[in-house]
Amino acid sequence: MRQAINPLESRFSIEQNVLPAEFVDRPNRFVVRCRLQGRLVRAFMPNPGRMHELLFPGSRLYITASPAVSGGSVRRTRYTALAVERDGRPIFLQTHLANQVVRSLVLRGEVPSLASAHVVGSEVTSGHSRFDFLLADEGRQSYLEVKSCTLFGNRVAMFPDAITERGRKHLLELGAMQSEPVPTVLFLVHTPDVDWFMPDFHTDLAFSQTLLAMRHHVRIIALSIGWRSDLSLEPGVRELPIPWNYLEREVEDRGAYLLILRLRRRRSVTVGKLGRFLFEPGFYVYIGSAMANLSARVARHVRKRKQLHWHVDYLRQVADEVVPLPVRASRRLECLIATEFGALLDLGPAGFGSSDCNCRTHLLFSPTNPLENRDFHQQLQQFRMAHPD
Repeated sequence: MRQAINPLESRFSIEQNVLPAEFVDRPNRFVVRCRLQGRLVRAFMPNPGRMHELLFPGSRLYITASPAVSGGSVRRTRYTALAVERDGRPIFLQTHLANQVVRSLVLRGEVPSLASAHVVGSEVTSGHSRFDFLLADEGRQSYLEVKSCTLFGNRVAMFPDAITERGRKHLLELGAMQSEPVPTVLFLVHTPDVDWFMPDFHTDLAFSQTLLAMRHHVRIIALSIGWRSDLSLEPGVRELPIPWNYLEREVEDRGAYLLILRLRRRRSVTVGKLGRFLFEPGFYVYIGSAMANLSARVARHVRKRKQLHWHVDYLRQVADEVVPLPVRASRRLECLIATEFGALLDLGPAGFGSSDCNCRTHLLFSPTNPLENRDFHQQLQQFRMAHPD
């Protein structure tokens, strides 16, 4: 039997006073700066993910006064970020409250795959790990781990947006339990504007491979929800399909990549036999490919100490920063990516990285950081969040 529902306990709501603010920048993973009623304030960011595709200068943030912590003290930041607006809809960022959302949905029987289960414990320790919930279903108990997902685009949601060794460890430990019913990992997707869920194998190949391997030993649920402007839950939730056959083909260490290289000042560089070029300050985007051992290729490009071979190696020697963006795929996308992004950014020197194809160049230029450009992210999502065939 399902436990009786206490409406006050099961209905999730934001009790804090929610304030609208404007995102300015993010000095580190756990702090954002924003404008609140004309004042520049700092807010605690409870979500350590990268969220490049969400946190654009000028984006609307939802913040609240920071809660007290142990001992009655308050956080060093006066405010805490709760959500950020994308396309007119709040995207929930408070990962610490995501568990409360799932708990309320389970209690109300709104998770179809867990319709007959109820919560009997929270923050339960097993072995060397602590899992979010202990569930009971017809007298049998199992663990439930919750992951908060804010990465989506092109009707596809993906997790994680940064490498998570902790998340991979949870999958392995849950998969080794061999319990009945099997343990569950629930990905809480904070938007209704998606049709599919997939692991982000571009960002974290090891996590994605582990998810594939554990899917026969762990129940995987992706649950889509929506938020109103007052940060109350919209009615209705959906379990998203996961295209396992597509993932079996695509989750491999091969494909294309983009390197974002930053030059803080003008540099004159001899690029092998291609010649000497004057590179202005700004951001350069190089597109390459490796249909085997993509991770090793990208790691080599990031290093400075190496034998110079490819055109980009010479530019890397003078770059102040480099950000790699893998695009894992079973087919060659290098030239298509160079063409599509070439319509957004300025073209670099002719022949740069394209001596073995018909492209004019595989080096592009932007005077500003492309990671702060919405169009750049939308184009990137067309490749990284392709619809499963």
